[in-house]
Order: sequence, then structure tokens, then C-alpha cells
Amino acid sequence: MTSPGKIGAFFDLDGTLLGPPSLEWRFIGYLLERDEITTKNVARWVARSAKALLNGERCAVLANKHYLAGIRESIAGEWANTIARGSLPLFVEGIDRMRQHLERGHRVVVVTGTLAPLARAVTRHLPRGVEVFGTKPEICAGCFTGRLSGAHLSFAEKARVIHEYAEGFDLDLRQSFAYGNEMSDAKMLGAVGHPAAVNASWRLKREARKRGWRLYSWRDSRGKKERNPHRPLAPKEAR
Repeated sequence: MTSPGKIGAFFDLDGTLLGPPSLEWRFIGYLLERDEITTKNVARWVARSAKALLNGERCAVLANKHYLAGIRESIAGEWANTIARGSLPLFVEGIDRMRQHLERGHRVVVVTGTLAPLARAVTRHLPRGVEVFGTKPEICAGCFTGRLSGAHLSFAEKARVIHEYAEGFDLDLRQSFAYGNEMSDAKMLGAVGHPAAVNASWRLKREARKRGWRLYSWRDSRGKKERNPHRPLAPKEAR
């Protein structure tokens, strides 16, 4: 039997624990309301995204943060202070699932492609003890540069983070859990013994059925009904 402290539970954030719009779009809305984003930055952001899309470089699209160039880092903290828990459409089944893992002594970690400062703003509304890894924006002289400090946490990068974390804490990934909603989470799900596709996109749903992964549909804190209500960890899963 694997010790509970040697088991991890890894969660994606947007779409898995949190309903739309994504955290980054919420932040962009905040910046636009305050005229923080310049027309020049928007044009550069759109142009680079369009070029990457034409070249089939989805990772490059996700990593494009040029709308942030020159914006002070501290505004992320100001935005975080405006967030009330009730304003976030957190999926209650997801939060309950986190609590179950924590109660069993598992290490619970959010691994998300969203910007790390934004992801940390949400952790204050999650159960205590949850860790978070997000995409790190590059900062120079107290301002965002529009570039990333390292890779965007999606696709293979999510799996890399999980493997490095597991190695650091001597976790048994064969007995560990992961939850994600998009194909960008597929490698993360494939890294553990108990993967689950949550509110899955059609591509991830197809992959999950092909590989025998669990499928869940979670609902938000406002009581919106979803199919397949949350089920507690089964005895075999709870080890």
C-alpha cells in the first residue's frame, strides 16, 4: 500500500475547477476597464497570434502575452483584491474532490497554463493546503515585458511539472490522480494512474474513452446542473 503522503492529486484550473470566462480573460477585462492595455500592444498581440495560428503553432498562441507589455506587475495584486469568492463560478464537485484528497493526506496541486499571479489569486478561495504552479510572466523593473519566464504550462510542460514535483516529493504517480478538461491536459492525465477528464472538450472526451479514463461533469457554485454528478472517491481510488 502506498502511503497517502506519497500520492498526488493534480488539477487543471480553467474549465476544470472554474467556469468561463477564463481567469486571464477576466484579468484582461479588468485591464481594459482601466485603459491599461494600449492599442499598440493589442495590435502586436493579435498579429503574433494570427501568425502562430496560420503556422499551426498553438503553443505559441498560448504563450503570446504581448498585451501585457509595460503594464506594472502590482496591478495583478490589485485585481486579486477585487475578487470575491461568490463571483467565481467554482465547480463545487471540484472543490469537494480537492477536500477529499486533502483529508486522505494526498498532496493537492493546481497545474495551470494561466499566469501564475492570477492562479495564486484564486488559491485563497480554495481549500487550505493546495499548491499552485502557473505560467510565469517575465518581469523587468516592476513591469510585465509581454514575454514568459520559461515555457507556457500546457501539453508536455504540464507533464514535466508533475514528474519534477513527484520526484521532489517521492510521489507514486501510478497511485496519483489528475483532472483536466482540454487536450492540452492530456499528457498530464497520462502521467498518473488515475486520470479523469472533467467537463471534457470533444477531443479530450474521445481520447478519454479510447484510453479508459474516467469522465466527470462538475457544476458551479451557483447550482448550475450538469450531467453525471460528482461521485466520492471509490475505495480503490482512495488509496
